[in-house]
Amino acid sequence: MRKSTLLALAALAFFSASAAQADSVNLVKNGDFEQTTNGTSKQLSQNGDTSANRTQLTDWSTQGYNFVFGPNTADTTGSNGLTLWGPNSYNGRGPQNGLTNSPTGGNFVAADWDYFPAPITQQVSGLVAGQSYTLSFSYAAAQQVGFTGANPINYWDVSLGNQSQQTTVLSNASQGFTGWNQASMTFTANSSSELLSFMAKGGPTGAPPFMLLDGVSLVSAVPEPSTWGMLLGGLGLLGFMVRRRRHNAA
Repeated sequence: MRKSTLLALAALAFFSASAAQADSVNLVKNGDFEQTTNGTSKQLSQNGDTSANRTQLTDWSTQGYNFVFGPNTADTTGSNGLTLWGPNSYNGRGPQNGLTNSPTGGNFVAADWDYFPAPITQQVSGLVAGQSYTLSFSYAAAQQVGFTGANPINYWDVSLGNQSQQTTVLSNASQGFTGWNQASMTFTANSSSELLSFMAKGGPTGAPPFMLLDGVSLVSAVPEPSTWGMLLGGLGLLGFMVRRRRHNAA
């Protein structure tokens, strides 16, 4: 392949990468839960509660028995004294269940689906009605220290506007941890602003269970018109270079 063709292919790759980057803007704010109003490893505030042992996740709302854990705290200091079963529970005498930080390594949310359950929500703006969006996030299931008993059904019920989907069901053993899983869902926007909701679900009984969540991202699932323009421009450049090479050869 001649140098001119290589240059054209490089240009096409550059245009494609630039287009993909332009379309990968995350419409969810604070999707990694790093921004809080009163620190981490605390129960999430309800109804504007500003007490010292409560905190809020910036841009998120909740009314349930939900918590935010900082890195390396889930099975050590915990969140308001609530800890999860893990290798560091009871000063290193906990079960070797593989409990780890989330894939992002930062804060993550924990929601009880059996005790005062309520969703974690955010109003997402910047949507285009009729356009598809890909929602992705990391999730897992764990159990509170001091309790035993398997939780065979654990999942997130996720909705955007009036559309709902469920994650794959996780089965968690007594004093267990399921490991982190990655979810990807496609939603079609009905308006420019819709409510994104995560509701922890499970059954048949809680002992007590927690669903974990982190790394929430919502991006366009199809290229914008500007992206198509970039791609077509790259293809046009490639065609021009190929024709030029043939002309020079002739």
